Amino acid sequence: MAIFGVGVMVGPTLGPTLGGYITDAFGWPWIFYINIPIGMLALALSLSFIQNSRYQMKAEKVDYPGLLLLAIGIGTLQTMLERGERLDWFDSREVVMYGVISAISLIAFVWHELTTEHPVVDLRILKSRQLAVGVVFGGVLGICLYATVFVLPVYLQNLQNFTAEQTGFVILPGALASAFTMATMGRFTGKFDGRLSILAGVAIFALSMWKHAHFTTDSGMADFFWPLIFRGVGLGLIFVPLTNLALADLPMSKIPNGTGLFNLMRQLGGSVGIAISATLVQRFTAIHRGDLIANVTQFSEVTRERLAGIMARLVATGTPVPLAESKALMVLNGQVTRQAMMLSFEQLFLLFGACFVLSLPLLLLMHRSKGMPGGGAAAH
Repeated sequence: MAIFGVGVMVGPTLGPTLGGYITDAFGWPWIFYINIPIGMLALALSLSFIQNSRYQMKAEKVDYPGLLLLAIGIGTLQTMLERGERLDWFDSREVVMYGVISAISLIAFVWHELTTEHPVVDLRILKSRQLAVGVVFGGVLGICLYATVFVLPVYLQNLQNFTAEQTGFVILPGALASAFTMATMGRFTGKFDGRLSILAGVAIFALSMWKHAHFTTDSGMADFFWPLIFRGVGLGLIFVPLTNLALADLPMSKIPNGTGLFNLMRQLGGSVGIAISATLVQRFTAIHRGDLIANVTQFSEVTRERLAGIMARLVATGTPVPLAESKALMVLNGQVTRQAMMLSFEQLFLLFGACFVLSLPLLLLMHRSKGMPGGGAAAH
């Protein structure tokens, strides 16, 4: 489970590093082209080495209606989340249409899966409170993981002016810390209450987000190292124990279904986290920019001094005085926008930390467990 978790958790974090190198070295279209050979290799390896779990029973027939409803529901939900921010969410008829189709399809899917004899996803296993709570917590994990993976590169490239490759290498230590933590946790699974590890992981992640919230436009690479290490360690302490706790009450024959539900909710949480982050960055920036502009007036002594300083530097570099005045206003406007964006990122980082902390009471609904007997089966 620990090795499986390394791939699940570290993959999204290593992506920006590899993606940054590919973008700088070969151009952005290769971000898409590279998936073709990697996908073909993954398919070949899967067909060659991955076998069905011996606990997984073959269905007498394939639930095609369930598959169709799930594909339509998840597909339109993903499309709605991806296009919502660009189209101003539910002010757009297109986004509303996606939302309605997704809601109808998913409701029909749930009803069908609960009434059919051979469901493609056995939702009845959610009667296990342990799994139901674990699935919800997994959604929160997905939100916080993918939201930070999305926001950090935006911050580093827009406010720190890092290249895509530099951004990737800044994020890399956190990914390695997460991998090391999960690999280490795997050796101790079953030796202590998994809820304690989750509690420690959430606390460390929240500390990391608090440190993230103290980044500024003048922060350097050294300032990012330890906060990202803490983030990686915190997430590493959460994933393996959470998965084991979620699946602890299931019989072996139901573990593949439970694992599928857990991973589905984590992925959906990631999509929601990215969509919410993209929207909140824009909206928080607009709010903070409005607040800052209210204080940038011709009657403000600080504003006049700042403009005079900018104009003096422009004139000293050879810019004519009439042109220097208009350029100074543009520079000042850019500085206000950068500060507004910085404030919005600080707010988002605190929000991610609070999101995880507020989910901690869910642990009280899970019984004490030292892990899942035969937990490695969950990776199948």
